[in-house]
Amino acid sequence: MELTAENTALVVDSTADFPQAPQRFPNWRVVPLYVRFGDTSYRDYVELEPAVFYEQLRDASETPTTSQPTPGDFLAAYEDLPSYKRILSLHIAGKLSGTIESARAAARELGDERIRTIDSESASAAIAMLGLAIQRRLERGTSDEEVDELVERYRRDAGLLFTVDTLEFLARGGRIGRARAWAGELLHIKPILSIKGGEVLPIKRVRGNRKAFLEFAAAFDSGTSNAPTLRVGIAHADAPERAEALAELVRRTRPEADLELMTTLGPVVGAHAGPGTVGLFWFEDDGGGS
Repeated sequence: MELTAENTALVVDSTADFPQAPQRFPNWRVVPLYVRFGDTSYRDYVELEPAVFYEQLRDASETPTTSQPTPGDFLAAYEDLPSYKRILSLHIAGKLSGTIESARAAARELGDERIRTIDSESASAAIAMLGLAIQRRLERGTSDEEVDELVERYRRDAGLLFTVDTLEFLARGGRIGRARAWAGELLHIKPILSIKGGEVLPIKRVRGNRKAFLEFAAAFDSGTSNAPTLRVGIAHADAPERAEALAELVRRTRPEADLELMTTLGPVVGAHAGPGTVGLFWFEDDGGGS
């Protein structure tokens, strides 16, 4: 079966940090996760916007907690897509969240062979950028096999670096992965991290934001080439100046690249990464031909 933007829906969860997706693409849907402050639970982005979340986080006496969508949340999303012949449900790494298990449970309950769940093995803008790469193929016609090949290449080749102001939030939320050994470092020590195979990986420790930026620049320079097929994304947690510095780096060093996404980490991802986090994402993709 040929997959197109008319017959194939893309369902992502809110950790893709791409809330405007359904406005940009009629075939996209976003299923929100939940963030809880004390006794109050909010749907990510829907009932709690990032700006309000970070303001609350600064004043919070305890760390907010997060939870995955229920299978019922996914059931509602899938049942709202009766006209589509294929539903690609693309999600945050299964090692970081149980979200994809809820999606799989909903698909099993429906017994609907239209639904294919995909573990991005990553988070935030990396999910959105994989979705955008799938969308480019849908717009010219593609197949399940080509989507599978794209997902495998994306998991293998996509670049991602991020740094946090403190590892405290990742440690509290249990998402610290192999960077656990660095927990408790002094505040001015900046960890450079990545995500591979769905797990947070420590790359390097540097002293201060300036050196962290230089590490990003060096990795981006060595890992990319200047071409319009270079897709780039930037995400930040209440750190717009750092995000804009990265955007300027991209424009200056890779002027032909497509800076396809600049976004703020939503409440769920922000609760685990913490304020001050900034991430740089890249992937070489020509759209799979014409």
